[in-house]
Parts: sequence; structure tokens; C-alpha cells
Amino acid sequence: MRVLFLSPHTDDVELGAGGTLVKFLELGHEILWVVFSTAEESLPDNMPKDTLKREFLGVINDLGLKGENYRILNFHVRRLHEYRQEILEELVKIRKEFAPDLVIGPSLNDYHQDHQVVAWEMTRAFKNTSSIICYELPWNHVTFNTQLFIKLEEKHVKKKVELLSNYESQLLLNRPYFSKDFIFGWARMRGVQVKAEFAEAFEVIRWIL
Repeated sequence: MRVLFLSPHTDDVELGAGGTLVKFLELGHEILWVVFSTAEESLPDNMPKDTLKREFLGVINDLGLKGENYRILNFHVRRLHEYRQEILEELVKIRKEFAPDLVIGPSLNDYHQDHQVVAWEMTRAFKNTSSIICYELPWNHVTFNTQLFIKLEEKHVKKKVELLSNYESQLLLNRPYFSKDFIFGWARMRGVQVKAEFAEAFEVIRWIL
């Protein structure tokens, strides 16, 4: 498959679908990963503005991905709604050039303003051409429909934790959802629902066979 991963900010895909990303690479699927904002405006004044970009590139390096496997855009954090048309045009361009079989992005039930923009424009751009599923970020949801589960092995979850360890700027903020215990507990909980040791859950917007 050709799989398009959409990340409003640098760490969203790793958090919501990091195990799936690792598994899909292991299976040999062709990956394109798009980051819409490196959140330069959200960093403390004493921190270099390219910190999150460099941390994301550390993830790319850990996965052995090449330049053709990712794109970093420079939209302003928390202001993606101001660039809705530009984001849609970028996604339409990707639809024509990459023609993904599967698109994985944030949930339509995600309450973060930037995530909402990417979720809706993703749906607009790919609703007639690609299967579309949405990853889970529990701290941003009031509801989440667990319609699809991707079973994982322990090695996939370990690699997910390893990828997230690149984000030292976020670890310094003591975000609980970056902790190894949380990541493993979350994956184990979703695994229990489908009689697997570990899993990640997704909402289904469109499934095309």
C-alpha cells in the first residue's frame, strides 16, 4: 500500500499511530509523512525555534526514512484555520502525486483547533479516492469511535516509545502521555479489546476495497 500519514504538529503521528507506522514500514508499505507545523511559536523563549523540527528529523533518522518519505510544512501553530485553503491545495497536490491507498490523520472528534482543520481538509481531499482512518489522542477527545484496531507486537510499542524519546523538549514539560508506562498501558488496553497483547485503535471515515 501507499500510506499517507498526516501530522498537524511534529509528534502527533508518533503518539496516535506510532506502532502502526513502525508495523507498516516493517511490512514494506510505501510511506509519505506530512507535518503541517513545527510549532515554533509554542516553544519557550530560551529554546531554539527549530527544536521540534530537529527532534522530528531524529525520528525520521531512527526509522531510516529518506527525503521522499516526508514533508515538513511551516504553517503557524494554532492558526491552521487561517490557511485552510492552502492546506487543502497541498493535500490535493499530494493526492495527484502520491495517490495514497490509505490516509491516516487526526480524528474529526479531536478538539484541538489545528487537528480539526487537518481532519476536515483530509476528508475533503481524499473522500472519493482513498481509505481514511483517524488516530486516537485521548487527551483531545470527548468521544472516540473504536471502529478499527491494528494489532501490534511488543517490539512495535517499544519502537514507538523510542521514537517519542527524540522529543526532549516535550519530555522536559513532563507530559504524561509521553511516558513509557502510559504508552504501553494504552496499547495494552486497546489490545485487550481485540484479544491481542497490544493494539492501536482508529476511527473509520472511509474504507475502500
